Amino acid sequence: MRRIALAAMSLFFACKASGVESPSSFSAETSIREKWSTAESSSPGPPTPPGGETSAGPSGEGEVVLDHVLETLEGKPFPLAALRGKVLLIVNVASKCGYTPQYAGLQKLYETYGSRGLVVIGIPSNDFGGQEPGSAEEIRAFCENEYGVTFPMMAKVHARGPKIAPVYATLTQKTRPPIAGEVKWNFTKFLVDKRGVPVARFEPKVDPLSEEVVRKIEELLGES
Repeated sequence: MRRIALAAMSLFFACKASGVESPSSFSAETSIREKWSTAESSSPGPPTPPGGETSAGPSGEGEVVLDHVLETLEGKPFPLAALRGKVLLIVNVASKCGYTPQYAGLQKLYETYGSRGLVVIGIPSNDFGGQEPGSAEEIRAFCENEYGVTFPMMAKVHARGPKIAPVYATLTQKTRPPIAGEVKWNFTKFLVDKRGVPVARFEPKVDPLSEEVVRKIEELLGES
């Protein structure tokens, strides 16, 4: 027994001299590190910035819309990043809907506030009652002839469903309430601030020239 005790003491002092920690202290340190890693992984991220409740997705990043490149009715790329510093009103439009007359209000907004930095973007979709069956050429002719539309018009896309366009996936799935949520019908309006952050959503029944829409647009245009 004496020899065993002496051997154990020799091993202990040899470990201390070489800088190797004893098994018990190594286990304790490992346990602390494991607890710290667990705490870090379960701790909340950085605080949500002001306006975060309508700003962007789960990542908390702001510029969620400017990443997208749309396509015009003529088949040309339309990068939203080129509109940095502008206020965007993105609307899924249709030619044979009860809300189709809202084209007139959207055009009026564009004429009134376009020089101050508002860009109305019409994106046709046939997802709702099959009310946008036309070709790109037919959609263009209808918009210009019936409502004198001069604001940018994009190619027809899906605004919901398994083939949802990326920009609508961002607007409806990577934002937070009250902006998040599947598009319910034609002429749903998403308002995007100068940083590319969606800040408001107006359902189809809300007229483009209503006080709530105009007030919000003027507020965003007035921001530096």
